[in-house]
Amino acid sequence: MVEQSSWSRMSQADPAHSTAYVERFRRLAAEGMDLAGEARLVDALLPRGARVLDAGCGPGRVGAVLFDAGHEVVGVDADPVLIAAAEVDHPGPRWIVGDLAELDLPDPFDAIVCAGNVMAFLAPSTRGEVLRRFRTHLRPDGRAAIGFGAGRGYPFEEFLADAESAGLTPDVLLSTWDLRPSSPDADFLVAVLRPA
Repeated sequence: MVEQSSWSRMSQADPAHSTAYVERFRRLAAEGMDLAGEARLVDALLPRGARVLDAGCGPGRVGAVLFDAGHEVVGVDADPVLIAAAEVDHPGPRWIVGDLAELDLPDPFDAIVCAGNVMAFLAPSTRGEVLRRFRTHLRPDGRAAIGFGAGRGYPFEEFLADAESAGLTPDVLLSTWDLRPSSPDADFLVAVLRPA
């Protein structure tokens, strides 16, 4: 049995947590907030029609943009409330309820996007396994774009060491999804990784 993530613990403590998260992003979209930055970066890495895994897809906002750009998208999230919202709000991609630490999908991906602080929500005991599964699901020339904030219990140096142990090496390290270079004092990391 996989250790429970902090997201699962929050959802159990507050049954309305996931629904509130969905409604927050629906409201931001209705207000015209730009919610596509992660998808733009990933789209720039790919030719049209690429196969993309949206890992920890939540209610589907990133995967939906990539699907609309012409990619084949599979989104996976452990929260059934978020997957149900993705299916309603963003038909087209394939949305799956599943634990990233047990990811086992056929056919490799050209890219994996893992946005929304997913890595920091994972149970610490599963982080390395999730990164190994990302590596297993990438094509040899594929890329994984993973972003999360500092101060969330997963130091960037530890994440990069875990990625290396999983067989992933950095192509580019950024401090934002809009291509600002990483710096030692950055409070956010976007790591574009490739198979070592």
